[in-house]
Amino acid sequence: MDNIINRIAKFNAGLLPDKVQLKYKGMAESAFRFFRGTCHLFYEDLSKDKGFPSSPLGWICGDLHLENFGSFKGNNRLVYFDLNDFDESMLSPVNWELARVLTSIYVAFDTLKLEKAAAHKMAAIFLDKYVEVLGSGKAYYMDPRTADGMVSYFLNNVRKRTEKELLKKAANVDGKKITIKIDRVLHFKLERGLKKELMMHIADWLKNTSAWPNKYEVVDAAFRVAGTGSIGLKRYMFLLQGKKNKDKFLLVELKQGTQSSLAPYNLVAQPNWNSEAERMIMAKYRMQNISPALLSTSVFKGDAYVLQEMQPTADKINLTLLAKDLKEFKSVLKDMAILTASAQLRSSGIQGSAINDDLRTFAASAKDWRKQVSAYASGYADQVKRDYKEYMAGYQQLIKTT
Repeated sequence: MDNIINRIAKFNAGLLPDKVQLKYKGMAESAFRFFRGTCHLFYEDLSKDKGFPSSPLGWICGDLHLENFGSFKGNNRLVYFDLNDFDESMLSPVNWELARVLTSIYVAFDTLKLEKAAAHKMAAIFLDKYVEVLGSGKAYYMDPRTADGMVSYFLNNVRKRTEKELLKKAANVDGKKITIKIDRVLHFKLERGLKKELMMHIADWLKNTSAWPNKYEVVDAAFRVAGTGSIGLKRYMFLLQGKKNKDKFLLVELKQGTQSSLAPYNLVAQPNWNSEAERMIMAKYRMQNISPALLSTSVFKGDAYVLQEMQPTADKINLTLLAKDLKEFKSVLKDMAILTASAQLRSSGIQGSAINDDLRTFAASAKDWRKQVSAYASGYADQVKRDYKEYMAGYQQLIKTT
C-alpha cells in the first residue's frame, strides 16, 4: 500500500496547484484539521474493514464531523442550525455517517487535549440521542425559536449579524466604488480575462433567474478559499449591487462540484445525476429542513458548480471555547445527534434510501451494532494520529513535489 503522503498526493492531483498548497498547510495545523482534509483516507480504510456492521441505506452528507454543523440563512430568510456540507454526499449505509462523526469526536477531544474517557462518554451520549430520535421516526429542526442551551445562544447572536457586517469584512469602499477585499488568505485576485468571463456568466444568470437577485448587477469577482477538504477546487465569489438601491449588496459564490470521496469505495447504485453539483444540492434539499438561499446549479466552461448566497450568519461553534465547559459540549453533541438522525429520517424513502419504518427498526436493534461502530471510531481516531504524524514527517516532501 502507498504511504500516507503518496495517497494524499494522488487524491489531490487534480486540484489547482497553487491552492492545494494552502490545503496542505491547513492540514498541518492539527490532527483534527488533517482529519477534515482526508475524508478519502477514512472511507478507503472503512471499506476494507470486513467486520464493520451492516446498516440500512440512507442519504448521508459523507463528511460529517463536528465542524460540519453550523448556522445559515435559509431561503425563507430565517436562521437555522443544521448539517451544512454536502460535497461528499451519497446514498450509503447510514452507519458510515455515524462512524465518521463519532471518529471526529475522538479526534477533536484528543486535539483539544481532553481525556479519552470523556470522549468515550460523549460518543455514547451522541449515540444515545441519535438512536432515540431515529427510533421515534420524527425529524426535528433547530432555529432560534426551537433550539436550547448553547445552540440557542449561538443562533440568537449570529442572526443579529447583517449583510452590512459581512460586506464590511469582505469588501473595500473607495469613494463610490466598492470591491472585494483581496487578502490572499480567503480572497484572491482573478486573472483579468477569467474574471470578465465569470462576471458575464453571473450577469446572464441574474437576467434569467426568477429569484429576487434579478434586481442586482455584478460589480466584482474574486477567487475564494474556505473549509479544508474543498480547498483547491474552483471556487469564486461575486459582489452584487442593487440596480435601483445602490446601498443594497449581496455576495454569492460558485463552488465546483466534484466526485464524492466515497464514490470509489461505495458499491451502492446511485441515481443518474446530471452533474456532481446536482448531487450535492439534491442532498441538501433532502436532508436539511430548509435549504440555504439561492441554492442552484450552474455550468461554466464545462464544469458544474453549486451556486448559493454567501451569508453573514454562516458560522460554526468554536470547539476550543466549548471544550472549557463539557456540560455545554454535551448539550451541543445531543443537538448534533438530533440533527443527524433527523436528516436521515427526512430523506428516507427517496431513490433507494430506507423507509422510515426500516430506520426505526435499525434504531431498535442498536444493541447489535453500536458497540462495534463506537469501537471502530475510537480505534480509527488512533489511526488518524498515526497518519497525521506520518503526514507531518513527509509534509515538506509533499510541498516540494506539488
